[in-house]
Amino acid sequence: MQISQTDDGKHGLFRLQDGDNSAGEMKYTWAGPNMFIIDSTHVDDAYRGQNVGRTLLDALIAFAREKNLKIIPLCPFAKAQFDKDASIRDVLREA
Repeated sequence: MQISQTDDGKHGLFRLQDGDNSAGEMKYTWAGPNMFIIDSTHVDDAYRGQNVGRTLLDALIAFAREKNLKIIPLCPFAKAQFDKDASIRDVLREA
């Protein structure tokens, strides 16, 4: 499986591909030059239970750390992951 990222300067997407199949994707929207909002996470039914969502979130967190960006997780899945795992909260936007 391979992760790809697309970004048009306003919206972006991380996609996990399994050959020709899209296993899942996580969409985000820029909220200024140093912050973005995780809008949604979609995992194809055939890949549920295989950590696709968390794999996508980990890629997005790595991107945020590399670029020194902050995240606002509006997506219920992403928010739940941040609530459960304190080790990734360094990229959260401070309230």
